[in-house]
Amino acid sequence: MKSLFGSWLKSSRTARKRTLKTAAALQRIVSPPAPKKAKKSVAKAKPKKLTPKKALTPPPEKRPPPGSFVDGHFACREGKLAYKLYTPQGSTRRRLPLVVMLHGCAQTAANFAVGTRMNTIADERGFLVLYPQQSTSANLNRCWNWHRPGDQTRGSGEPSVIAALTHHIVALCKANSSRVYIAGISAGGAAAAITAAAYPELFIAVGVHSGLERGDIRTLHGALSAMRGGAVSSAIGKTPAPVNTIVFHGDQDKIVHPSNAAGFLSVLRRSSAQPLKSRSETGRSKGGRDFTRTQYWRSAGKVLLENWTVHGSGHAWSGGSVTGAYTDPAGPDASREMIRFFLAHKRAT
Repeated sequence: MKSLFGSWLKSSRTARKRTLKTAAALQRIVSPPAPKKAKKSVAKAKPKKLTPKKALTPPPEKRPPPGSFVDGHFACREGKLAYKLYTPQGSTRRRLPLVVMLHGCAQTAANFAVGTRMNTIADERGFLVLYPQQSTSANLNRCWNWHRPGDQTRGSGEPSVIAALTHHIVALCKANSSRVYIAGISAGGAAAAITAAAYPELFIAVGVHSGLERGDIRTLHGALSAMRGGAVSSAIGKTPAPVNTIVFHGDQDKIVHPSNAAGFLSVLRRSSAQPLKSRSETGRSKGGRDFTRTQYWRSAGKVLLENWTVHGSGHAWSGGSVTGAYTDPAGPDASREMIRFFLAHKRAT
């Protein structure tokens, strides 16, 4: 199976062998290509007929009708994003929860929706699904730039654009602002964790599939080291309380080492001196994958972190559709389990 991070890894290995060429390659990945200069013509050019440019799909002005899957484009001071928005079938009067889904490298919003089957579950459980889409001008392979300092903090870069788009959709669709969630896979999983941590007043829970806690990663080299199983964070001491988190990871993942899942537990432990309680269970999915699920909570009893290890699975969305890209249909259904976890959490009003 082609890797979600494959192209990025290949270019990064080359980067260790080259200097000036490396810098140029990285610049092409994270920046839009420079426009080509027009060639001077000796002969007087004939005037060309102007043809209208293809119009962009205008963003919806009100909540789309039930059962619709629409395209939109959003812009704010920090940047812009294309997106797809699914409105579930049912009553138009409901204040629906909102789930934001961030695709992985080499994916689009559309094929991520197909692979996760999240729209089908939205019809069953009643929630909106927003799929922001990374542009090739921001990253050649459509990776979210989770390893860059400018895309890791509140009020800056990609997290701020994703949060602003989320606020826009909440207002547009009159969504339930106490039930807003975010999830992603691979680079999208790391970006989801960063965005949720940066905007805890917006997102009440986060789902990370085959991803990483940001830790102290600030460079491409640090990101690659963490992906291979290097220490994600050397930080010690108390951390802010993380948002409620559910993690899925295949123990045969060759792209993002499964040890990265422990980073979320480390952050939770350091967020309070109060001891954590836990319980683990094992099982087998309908497709034949064994799994281990471990839940963590404190005295209040509500689960703060749920970790799923899918045995025998690689770098792919567990339980995803066979027609989607980067999925493992044999595994337990990560989409359904994330929605179960999400809807159990609601912000107190």
